[in-house]
Amino acid sequence: MYFKYQGSVCSDLDDTKVFIQNILNRLKDVVDDENLLFDLKLILNELVINSVIHGNKCKKEKCVYLYLEILEDTIRIEVSDEGRGIDFDISSYNPRELKCCGRGLILVDGLSDELYIDENRVEVIKYIC
Repeated sequence: MYFKYQGSVCSDLDDTKVFIQNILNRLKDVVDDENLLFDLKLILNELVINSVIHGNKCKKEKCVYLYLEILEDTIRIEVSDEGRGIDFDISSYNPRELKCCGRGLILVDGLSDELYIDENRVEVIKYIC
């Protein structure tokens, strides 16, 4: 299985929804596992929308960049924005505090096999079994 996508979207939530849906429509041509597609949809939504809201502060002149590649049994997703970056330690997240910030990254971490955060760039690796 092979798929590669590289693109960007300006930080407008309506444009972002269309952007993500277009990518998911293209993924349906190569991924026939509905559970995997659901995971990818959630990962993409969380990462791209977080970049729009938290990274770029919904400033339409700033963009979110996406690189997605499926190569054999590995999916690699990289999302970056034009914000200042995040300093988030997943191990310090306490779900009992009921904070709004951080839950998306916890979900992404749970759905992926590897998660790397480097300032304003998040990389996710997911293995296809």
